[in-house]
Amino acid sequence: MEQRLEWLQIDSLDLEARGVGRSENGKVVFVANALPGERVQARIHRSKRNWESGEAVAWASTASSRVTPRCPHFGVCGGCSMQHVDPAAQLAFKQRILEDDFWHLSRLKPQLLLRPIAGPNWGYRTRARLTVRLVVKKGGVLVGFHEKGSSYVADMRSCEVLPRAVSDLLLPLRELIAGLSRPERAPQIELAMGDRVTVLVLRHLEPLTDADRQRLRDFGQQHGVQWWLQPKGPDSVAPLDPDAEPLSYALPEFGIVMPFRPTDFTQVNPQINRVMVARALRLLGARRTDRVIDWFCGLGNFTLPIATQARQVLGVEGSATLVARALDNALHNDLQDKVVFTARNLFEMDADDLRAYGEADLWLVDPPRDGALALCKALAEAVNGPLGTPGEEETRAAGEASAAPKPVAPPVAPFKPPRRIVYVSCNPATLARDAGLLVHQAGYTLRAAGVMNMFPHTAHVESMAVFERD
Repeated sequence: MEQRLEWLQIDSLDLEARGVGRSENGKVVFVANALPGERVQARIHRSKRNWESGEAVAWASTASSRVTPRCPHFGVCGGCSMQHVDPAAQLAFKQRILEDDFWHLSRLKPQLLLRPIAGPNWGYRTRARLTVRLVVKKGGVLVGFHEKGSSYVADMRSCEVLPRAVSDLLLPLRELIAGLSRPERAPQIELAMGDRVTVLVLRHLEPLTDADRQRLRDFGQQHGVQWWLQPKGPDSVAPLDPDAEPLSYALPEFGIVMPFRPTDFTQVNPQINRVMVARALRLLGARRTDRVIDWFCGLGNFTLPIATQARQVLGVEGSATLVARALDNALHNDLQDKVVFTARNLFEMDADDLRAYGEADLWLVDPPRDGALALCKALAEAVNGPLGTPGEEETRAAGEASAAPKPVAPPVAPFKPPRRIVYVSCNPATLARDAGLLVHQAGYTLRAAGVMNMFPHTAHVESMAVFERD
């Protein structure tokens, strides 16, 4: 389409941190680098039937929440989308998204809004996947995040959300990769930091030479990092030197130390993770007599701290590899008598599956972005019987008069649901959807909810909600 300029009043932000306004023709317009309360001139570069998108090029007024981005690569690099927004306003924006999703998707309002969890706004990111690309036109190897909305690699020379020691490695890593025998066959470096160790995982599509391995060792000794190699899939990851110190992070409030491998899932923000675990356990309120189930338990990030307070904890996780790692972590922390871990596809659950795990006093649910729909449906069905579809009752009633007698099924023992559920979410939309099932179908009340700024300067919304039955 032919681009045009148009003045717009910005009313809100969308989930990609773009300003939202309406054009003269009535269409919704998404405007990059525009904030609520601003009047901007937007260059419209895309137009669809019901919406348009563009970018702000001039301002008649600016919002009080606007700040100068700290990173010189902001706007080009796709790693951050909200550096132009004051961190306090970022939290308010995320809280509003959570409240709006609860209301619009499930007609719910939390009885209590939890105080947002915030932490360091810079240098917080201890997990990252950096793309490596040999780009002759730009003078050699690039190492960094993708450009915004592109498959190209940003020409990054620093990164404000990575720890300073890692940011300072971006240029040396370019030189290192360029000196390998096949730099064009090393597409990725994954960062994983523990409390004591920094690991870089090099993905390489061709075998490394002895000279390549020595270059990596020399680099690691010079910069205080540990190299792991990934010649194939994630299961092929192994340390360059087998006597390397293992990765781990601590949860000091509970006396827990969690060893992990660099490709295991751990939170990107260790400071927020410690506060998140502590809040989740306070809200859960486990007693010494309680049995607790931790659904989507992963490495045991919540399971093991809960085990220091409850009688028994069952951790259920879809990945058998993570279950094995969680068992090792229980042994490492001498909690093997308090916890049981099992592998199970939690996206395929029904009421009978749920009953097989036994009743529990408390649940903690920490699913991926897809949420815990099958689990919440299974709970509602265990409490009330199968969930019907609209019109099912009428259809059944109409056929009762002519239906042949059917054998009476044996009664199912009543299922005692957990008295409290703490749900930790990385997607407010699926949390709101699941909350609707828990409240409207399973008989729970949404007692409290609030956000956590796990990813400052991005539009990712992490949150926590508490459900109780009277």
